[in-house]
Amino acid sequence: MDPEDVIQKFRETGALLEGHFVLTSGLHSAIYLQCALVLQHPREARDLGQSIAEHFRDENIQTVAAPAIGGLIIGHEVARALGSRFIWTERENGMMVLRRGFSVSPGERVLVVEDVVTTGGSTRETVAALEANSANVVAAASIIDRSSGKAKVGVPRVALVTLSTNVVHVSDPYSHESASAPTTPTVAGGLARRAAEAEAAKRGEPLPTASSSSPSP
Repeated sequence: MDPEDVIQKFRETGALLEGHFVLTSGLHSAIYLQCALVLQHPREARDLGQSIAEHFRDENIQTVAAPAIGGLIIGHEVARALGSRFIWTERENGMMVLRRGFSVSPGERVLVVEDVVTTGGSTRETVAALEANSANVVAAASIIDRSSGKAKVGVPRVALVTLSTNVVHVSDPYSHESASAPTTPTVAGGLARRAAEAEAAKRGEPLPTASSSSPSP
């Protein structure tokens, strides 16, 4: 599944939202991909999970792990596609840990999966929790990468779609008026790119250019 196919699934399920959004990181974006709205549909979740799994068919993944709660559905679908076990981490006293009787064996080959990577924090913490239990974390993956491929999680990483958004410094991250100007993201996939271009045209800004999704070292 190429990036445009992924974006089309988001559009068809109402999960591609267009407007002016302030992300939790303080960044502004003209497009927001709400993974929960596409993952509520089992068929779409299955297809996205299979697409991620295709990157790791030859990696002998024994277990897929995801940070709760965002990674639970897509992580489970990737595990299903790979025929692997699925577990998750969750926060306890502010730290990502394995709970509910989950455990990993020394050297167990694990893939970490999340719905969206922005800074990579949750994925990094999940990798650390698994490695603290002697697992061999082979790689990480997500449906969406909002970091333009820049987020570092300590292992190789892939995403089905990569977004690139410029940082806008704001004095109040929850106030649109405190930003100098909203930014326009660059989206891998022609459909969403055209939406971004339309938003830029309304504001009289230069049109964004496309980026492609690729593994991060």
